[in-house]
Amino acid sequence: MSTNLLVWIILSPLVGAILNGGFYFYHIKKKPVSDLTFSLIGTITPFISFLITLSLFLRMKDENIIFEQQLFTWLNIDKLNINMGLLGDNLSIFMTMFVTFVGWLIHIYAVGYMKGDKGFGKFFAYFNLFLASMLILVLADNPIILFIGWEGVGVCSYLLIKFYYGKKENIIAANKAFIVNRVGDFGFILGVITLFFAMGEVDLSFSSIEANLGNASPELLTLAGFLLFVGAMGKSAQIPLYVWLPDAMAGPTPISALIHAATMVTAGVYMVARFHFLYIDLDDIGLYIAYTGAVSALLAAFIATRQNDIKKILAYSTMSQLGYMFIAVGLGFYSTGLFHVFTHAFFKAMLFMGAGGVIMALHHQQDIFKIAQHRASLPIIGFTFLVGVIAISGIPPFSGFFSKDAILAGAFQEGEYIIWAIAMFTAFLTAFYMFRLYFIVFVAPSPIVKKYVYTPKTVTFPLVVLAIGAIGAGFLNLPSIFGGEHLVDTWLAQLNSKTIHLSHSTEYILMGASILVASLGILVAYKKYANFDVTKPEEEVGLIGNKFYVDEIYDVVFVKTLKKVSTFIDKVVDDKIIDGFIMSSSNNFVNIGKKVAMLQNANVRFYACFMLLGMTCIFIYIYITLGL
Repeated sequence: MSTNLLVWIILSPLVGAILNGGFYFYHIKKKPVSDLTFSLIGTITPFISFLITLSLFLRMKDENIIFEQQLFTWLNIDKLNINMGLLGDNLSIFMTMFVTFVGWLIHIYAVGYMKGDKGFGKFFAYFNLFLASMLILVLADNPIILFIGWEGVGVCSYLLIKFYYGKKENIIAANKAFIVNRVGDFGFILGVITLFFAMGEVDLSFSSIEANLGNASPELLTLAGFLLFVGAMGKSAQIPLYVWLPDAMAGPTPISALIHAATMVTAGVYMVARFHFLYIDLDDIGLYIAYTGAVSALLAAFIATRQNDIKKILAYSTMSQLGYMFIAVGLGFYSTGLFHVFTHAFFKAMLFMGAGGVIMALHHQQDIFKIAQHRASLPIIGFTFLVGVIAISGIPPFSGFFSKDAILAGAFQEGEYIIWAIAMFTAFLTAFYMFRLYFIVFVAPSPIVKKYVYTPKTVTFPLVVLAIGAIGAGFLNLPSIFGGEHLVDTWLAQLNSKTIHLSHSTEYILMGASILVASLGILVAYKKYANFDVTKPEEEVGLIGNKFYVDEIYDVVFVKTLKKVSTFIDKVVDDKIIDGFIMSSSNNFVNIGKKVAMLQNANVRFYACFMLLGMTCIFIYIYITLGL
C-alpha cells in the first residue's frame, strides 16, 4: 500500500539535524542560541518519527498490509535501475519502532549529559543526523539505498567519536573506526555489485531480487552472500573487524548508547535478516556466520573479564551479544536473532546511560576501581544498572533470558553442539564480568563515605523507562511452554525463520542449564568482588588483559607493513623508478634541446657559415651525381 508517511519518519530527525546545525552556526557566528532550543528540536523530532511509526504499526496490525513509497528514479542506465524507494514491511517497521523509541530516550538523556557543553548544538545536529541515517538504512527498499544509510551511520559515528577533537586519542579512535569500517564497507559494496551481475537485468529492489534468485548463478550468490557479511563484520564488530568498537568509547556516553543499542552495530544483523531469502539457501555461509558470531562472543567475553574501563567493558559486552545475534541469523533463526536485538536495545542503552551517570557524578572518571574508591550515592542509577546487569546475564524473568535462551535452544536443536557449548560458556563469562562490574562499582567497600549526588530528571527518566523494557520486553515473545504466543516470531513470519520445536522436557533442561551457568557466573563474581579491596585494583596484564595482543598484531601485520609498503612505493617505485624514468627522459630531451639551440644563436656570421657549408654540400652532391 502506498503512503507518504514513510519518508517523514526519516525527514523528521533529518530536519532536526539541519535546524540544529543552522542554529549552531548562527550561535557561534552571531547571537547565542539557548540550549533549550537545541534540546527541543533534538528530542521532539525523534519522537515524531516514533509516533508516525507507531501509527503505521497499528494499521499494519489491523489491516495486514505493507507500506511502500516510491520517491523518484535515482538512476536508470542500461541494465541498472535504482529507485529511491522506501519499504515499510513487518521487518522494517519492527526495527523502526524500537530504533526511534530508544533513540528518543537517548536524546532526552543527552540533554542532561551534555548540559553546559560548548558544542551542545553541534552534538544534537550530529545526533539527529545519526538517527536519520539509521532510518534510511532500515526503511530502504533496495540494497543501494540501504548502503546510503550504511555509510551515513559510519560518517556520523566518525564525527561523534571525535567530538572532543582537542584530544589526540579521540582523533585516533575516530580514524580507526572509520578505516576499519571502510574495509567492511568495501566488502559490502562488492557484494551488491556481485548481486547485480548475478541478477542480470532485474530491478535491484529486495522483492525483485527475492523473486528472481532461481535464475541467478549459485556461485555468484554464494560470493555475494559472503561479501555482504564482510560488511556486517565491520559494522557489527565481529572477528576480525571488531577492533574499532572499544576505542569508539572516546566519544560522549550518549553516542556510545546510541551506537550500541539502536543504530550502527545492529545494522549488520538487520542486513543479514533483510537478505534472509539469500542466506536461507546458503547453508555453508550461514554456518560460517554462526561460527563467526560464536567465536566473537567468546573472545569479547574473555577480554571483558579483565578490563577496568567501565565503557570498554560494556563495549566488549556488546560485541559478545552481537555474536549471539549472528549465531541465530546464521542458523536461520532470523526472528530469534532480531528478538535479541530488540531486548538488547533496552538493557544495553540503560547500561551505557547508567555508566554515563556514574561518570558524570565522578567528574568523568571511567576506571571502575577509581570510581569505587570515590563512590557516590546514586540510588536510581544503581537500581537500573542492576536491572540491566541481571537482564544481560540471562536471569528470568528479565528480557535477556528469553531472547538469549531461544538462541541457545536454536543452536542445540540444529545439532550445532560446539556452537551451543561456546554460547553456554560465554553466558557464564557474561554473568561473571557484568556482576564483577556491578560489585566493584556499587557494592565493594569504599574508603570514601558515600555522598548523594543529584542526577537530572533528563537522565533518570529514560533509565526508568528502559528498566521497564529490560524487565518486561521478553514477554512479547514468551515461549509456548509458558503459555506464550511468540508474538515477535509471528510478526516476523515473512522471514521464513526457523522456530523452536524441541520437546518441553528438553526445553526445561536447556533453560535450567542456562540459568545454572549464569548463576555460577554471578556466584564466582560475588565471591571474588563483593568484598574486594578497591584500593588494590587489578592490572590489565597478561594475554587477556592485553586483549590477546590483537591490536599489536594488527599494528605489525597491517599498519606497519602498509607503512613500509607505502614508503617503498613512494621512495623507490615513485621517486626512483617512475619519477627517475620521467626525469631522465625529460633531462635527455632538455640536453638535446640545448644542443639544437646552439644552431639558433642569432649570430649572422654563424648562419652564413652554415649556409655556405650547406651550399657546398649541395654542389658536391650534384657534382658526384651528374659525374661532372
